[in-house]
Amino acid sequence: MADRPRRDETPELRRLRRRIDALDRRIIRLLNERAVLGLSVGIEKASRGGKARRDPERETEVLLRVAAANEGPLPQSDILALYRRLMAATRRVQRGRLAASKRWEDYLPER
Repeated sequence: MADRPRRDETPELRRLRRRIDALDRRIIRLLNERAVLGLSVGIEKASRGGKARRDPERETEVLLRVAAANEGPLPQSDILALYRRLMAATRRVQRGRLAASKRWEDYLPER
């Protein structure tokens, strides 16, 4: 996408928006890295004969750690909602991978 200046955009506003754009790219990479690790967890569970099933105790631990790490300004409720969605998305990736194709294996770390 072209990064064209807007008429009402000051140099400082443009600089701040570019920083946000760079952070967004980093966040996406980290979210996908986290999803791949979650997928690896599901594969590990399946390799032991189990199912990649939801672990409410583990999810609670993650939410507690995330809540403790949040120093604001985002409200706790919003951070926790984001993480709940992230964990749900990871479960969908696990189910899809374990039930269907092997395309995600390209993303898995070497064992």
